[in-house]
Amino acid sequence: MNIFGLASRHGLNGFEQIAILGVLLTAFISLLYAWLLRKTVMKKDKGTAKMQEVWNAIRIGADSYLNQQLKTILPVIGALTVVLFLSVYIVPASREAVAEFGASAPIVIAIGRTIAFIMGASFSLLVGQLGMRMAIQANVRSASAARRSFNEALSIAYYAGTVTGMLTDGLGLFGGTVIFIIFGKAAPDALLGFGFGGTLLALFMRVGGGIYTKAADVGADLVGKVEKDIPEDDPRNAAVIADLVGDNVGDCAGMAADIFESYEVTIVAGLMLGLALMAIDPSHSLKWIIFPLIIRAIGVISSILGTFTVPIWAKFPIKFLRAHDAEEAMFRSYEVSSVNTIAFSFLVAIFYAHDWRMAMLTSIGVGLAVAFNPLTSYFTSTKKTPVKEIVDSTRTGPATTILSGMSVGMESSVWALVAVVISFIGALALYGGETSATYVLYAVAMIGIGMLSHTGNNVAMDSYGPISDNANGIGEMAWHDLHDEETKKARQIMADLDAVGNTTKAITKGIAIASAVIAAVSLFATFITDVGRVQEQLGLTKIGAIRISDTKVFIGFLLGGALPWLFSSLSIKAVSRAASLIVEEVRRQFRIPGMMEGTVKPDYARAVGISTAAAQKELIPLAVICVLMPIAVGLILQVEALGGFLAGIILSGQLLAVYMANAGGAWDNAKKSIEDEPRNIAANTGKGSERHKAAVVGDTVGDPLKDTAGPALNPMIKVANLVSLIGAPILVKYSKMSIGIVIVVVVLLVCVGWAIRKSKRPVSQKTLLGEKTETGAKS
Repeated sequence: MNIFGLASRHGLNGFEQIAILGVLLTAFISLLYAWLLRKTVMKKDKGTAKMQEVWNAIRIGADSYLNQQLKTILPVIGALTVVLFLSVYIVPASREAVAEFGASAPIVIAIGRTIAFIMGASFSLLVGQLGMRMAIQANVRSASAARRSFNEALSIAYYAGTVTGMLTDGLGLFGGTVIFIIFGKAAPDALLGFGFGGTLLALFMRVGGGIYTKAADVGADLVGKVEKDIPEDDPRNAAVIADLVGDNVGDCAGMAADIFESYEVTIVAGLMLGLALMAIDPSHSLKWIIFPLIIRAIGVISSILGTFTVPIWAKFPIKFLRAHDAEEAMFRSYEVSSVNTIAFSFLVAIFYAHDWRMAMLTSIGVGLAVAFNPLTSYFTSTKKTPVKEIVDSTRTGPATTILSGMSVGMESSVWALVAVVISFIGALALYGGETSATYVLYAVAMIGIGMLSHTGNNVAMDSYGPISDNANGIGEMAWHDLHDEETKKARQIMADLDAVGNTTKAITKGIAIASAVIAAVSLFATFITDVGRVQEQLGLTKIGAIRISDTKVFIGFLLGGALPWLFSSLSIKAVSRAASLIVEEVRRQFRIPGMMEGTVKPDYARAVGISTAAAQKELIPLAVICVLMPIAVGLILQVEALGGFLAGIILSGQLLAVYMANAGGAWDNAKKSIEDEPRNIAANTGKGSERHKAAVVGDTVGDPLKDTAGPALNPMIKVANLVSLIGAPILVKYSKMSIGIVIVVVVLLVCVGWAIRKSKRPVSQKTLLGEKTETGAKS
């Protein structure tokens, strides 16, 4: 491929051609850095034979889950690939596509969008699967390193997480840039497929991983901690391996795919709105498209610099600059990345774009991401007032513990929304005086690009959490009968790293939710401009805005606001059903003679099998609801009402997601605070006390909120927006009701009804595992 030839064909000047080549080179540097870090981690030892035995059980369980998940989602991806290919032929090709490819534009765009869809889905899958496998390789090595030093255990856990972060950066940047190089000004038509592929896979991995991990976690905690008063990762608990597997498939594979698709979608929205600005800007400058790609490349280099410094801050030679714990070291690394990105964005904005305001947008985005660190930390950290208040409330039982945590989550959601609103006000202040509202919409997209410019840091912080959690669990299971000083020191190191991991996971969830909202708002803006373009091509009246005073739009707004609640209800119900099955299984195994005495080994594989099967059962129905609901609303109430539907999803989804994520994180750390107290049942302190039991109940309620329903709303919001964006031209063309449209609507509503009914249907262990019933027939 002659990159310079293609680039010059699209009208790029000499600097822009070199810049695009530099962006591609940066993507490869990111992947190379990931490979080098992997080699560094893999050189470390895996500890004792007992540690490797526990680790191997986790590895086999995680591999089994991902292989089963792949079999479930591949048919759906195949069907949507065909639909996406055919959808391009229903409406005329865009002017930009015709200008680039002439009469062959429809077939070129159809093939390009289909390949981009497959590429986006494949990259999202790769990030999730490779990231999870790297996390599993690191957890046992981090546990082993804890026997030697805090810094070595931290380095292994964080660098392994950085591998996933750099994969996200490299593949996301590579995909978006290559599509632009090939399609030029027609790139948005293909980029929609790229974004949709990544988002759909993220939805599958987020929902499936979330249900798996929390079914196992809730089941293990309720029986182990509350009923049997044994430690969290006690080897006698039949669900303990499933719980450790769940940390990987939920927090590693799911979160990596989630942030990857946000990374993709913000680029998609930025380039599409940049193209719209080119038509408005008198100079028709390509800076609106090239600048976002350059900023993303700068962000990758900044992430490399920042992530590399984490272990350095933990042992910095100057005492007052030295990080006091792992959390502070990670925050410092984020600040290093932020300063670098902001400085270079101003250089590019001033000397290339000749508009300093574009660098200010990047700075606002970076600042928003940085702001979420202390904001989320305040509401979820063991050192801050909200979590301390929850700890105090455990003295009066589970009810007050739950009420206290709910209030923390609700308040945190308000301040998170305020932070996002302030960033939007910044965009309005900088570009509100321009001749078109598209400038402000583009500014919002650029804030999203700036916010996710340090995706490497974000994913590293998130993946660090489950790695340290697994390492702590491996230590608990492998060293439970060892009480020497070295083991006690190692156990404390792992406990400290694990506690920090809870906060970093909460922070990255907050960033992921905020980035999802900004990406969705950008897509929403793109939806309006794209609908107007198609209406103009078809000779219809062009809409300039979505009017909330229109009754149809308001109805759509209400329905959109309700969808996140329905989605969350069904996903939490799925966790509840699966957790009940795990509870029954763990109780059954505890009744086996010798199990509590430790003379009989539990059947870990059965709990793993139950969690795996339960998670797969829920994938398709929830995806059907997300994909078909926007189309049904658009066909029944028309395209403007669909815009209101999307606005409702964004507002309701953001508030609900932050509430669930932070309430769950606060409950979790309140429980850990009590567990760190000296055990004294008479004084009601430490593990086994009534306060601890109340905290466990709160944590158990919060688990499916923070790790299943809350995070799953991120891809759900963007799936609904992308489906609407892809389907908008078709909805505009077939806006008049006919017999055919009525039939389609009825079919869609029947499918949605089936999905809701199937998600509510209870199922037995034997049915899930395909075992024979009492009558001898296979379930």
